[in-house]
Amino acid sequence: MAHELPPLPYPYDALEPYIDEQTMRLHHDIHHLGYVKGLNTAEEKLAEARNSGDFALVKHWSREAAFHGAGHLLHSIFWTNMTAADRTTPAPSGELAQAIDRSFGGFEAFKAHFQAAANAVEGSGWGILAYRPNDDSLVVLQAEKHQNLTQWGVVPLLVLDVWEHAYYLKYQNKRPEYVKNFFNIINWEDVAERFRRARR
Repeated sequence: MAHELPPLPYPYDALEPYIDEQTMRLHHDIHHLGYVKGLNTAEEKLAEARNSGDFALVKHWSREAAFHGAGHLLHSIFWTNMTAADRTTPAPSGELAQAIDRSFGGFEAFKAHFQAAANAVEGSGWGILAYRPNDDSLVVLQAEKHQNLTQWGVVPLLVLDVWEHAYYLKYQNKRPEYVKNFFNIINWEDVAERFRRARR
C-alpha cells in the first residue's frame, strides 16, 4: 500500500509567530511530500527486485528506503508534536512529567539537554526525545539526516527538525533561537499520548 502525505492538523499559519506560514507550506507540501514519494519509489523498486530476483541495486534502494522512510515518519510526528501557542502548556504533566523527572532530573534539565542536542546536530538532522522500552526510560538523541545515529528499539515521542529548510526563511542561521521558540508550540498532549501508547 502506498504511503500518503498526512494533512496538517492545523492551518498553515497556526504556529505564527514562531514558525511562519511560508515555511510551513514549503516544508509540508514540498519537502515532506518528497520523502513520501521517495519512500514509495524505493519500496516499489525493492518489490520489483524480489519479483525478478535481480538484487543488483538492493544497497541503493535500501538506503533510499531508510532515508525517505525515516524522513516521512519523523515529519509525521513533527506536525502533531506542535500546536498553536495559545493551545499549549509550558511543560508536560502526569506520567510524562514523572518520567522526565526520573530520566533527566527535572523538566528544566531535560529542556537544556534537548536544546543542546538539537543545536549541536552536525549539518541536517533532528533532536529527538524517545522512549526506550528495555529499561523504561526516556532518552534524548540526535539524528543526522533522518536515519543516522539512532538507537534500535526506541520510540520517538517529541522530534524537532533542524534541517535548514525547517527554519531558514525566518531565522536564517540562528538555529538556537528557532530551537528555543519550539518550546512555545509543543503539543504536550500529543507527546503524552505517544508515551502512553509506547508503554503499553
